[in-house]
Amino acid sequence: MSTYSRRDFLLTSSGAIAGTLLSPSILEAKTQTKEKMGNEAFSQSGLVTGNKKPMTYKSIPGFLSKEQLLPHFNAHYGGALKGYTAAEKKIQSSILSDEPLDSSAYGALQRARTTKSNSIILHELYFEGMSNDCDVSHLEPEVKSAIEKRFGSLELWAADFEACAKASSGWALLAFHPVNGKLYNIISDAHATGVNWMATPLIVIDMYEHAYYIDYKNKKTEYISNFLEHINCKVVNERFKLV
Repeated sequence: MSTYSRRDFLLTSSGAIAGTLLSPSILEAKTQTKEKMGNEAFSQSGLVTGNKKPMTYKSIPGFLSKEQLLPHFNAHYGGALKGYTAAEKKIQSSILSDEPLDSSAYGALQRARTTKSNSIILHELYFEGMSNDCDVSHLEPEVKSAIEKRFGSLELWAADFEACAKASSGWALLAFHPVNGKLYNIISDAHATGVNWMATPLIVIDMYEHAYYIDYKNKKTEYISNFLEHINCKVVNERFKLV
């Protein structure tokens, strides 16, 4: 009985079968187009650069202190980036060397990569999505209209978002789903669960205690209320343009 490696499979299946459907030039053009589209919106993401995406502030007066933000940014966001990079390197090395890991080790690496990459993205959306200049008048009319159509009003959306955040021990998000065109307030108690596949997050709040405990102790509701007063509406507008 002959052996058949992953490399053999890739050479025959992707090179022969996929090659009969799309020429290399077409595949290359599609890949370059996707990379260009992604890089335009997310060129500074840690998933692209391998480095932490810089924060544009050191504190948000009246909301989050420097003592609260910097450990969160460096230890949790930075830690997620380190964990992702390590898992990605090991998985890629296994693929390219054609020396597969045992199933349990490989599964652990895959789960770690998913968890850490999601943590990177969620932290970037969270830090970038806060500002001292929170004015709903800055929301583009189409964004405001979409929220009102789905939730009845901005006030009703905020009440439901706050309910999600209170119930969450991980993350709460407002996201747009392209399959049915609906907005959802979503609870995600871990980085890799609670996801609506293909949905685009518009507003993200970190509900792990490390995000607020230095400034708020156990006053979870106060943290959430203050977050709603520090949403960067201009960033929300830009994210909505991507859906």
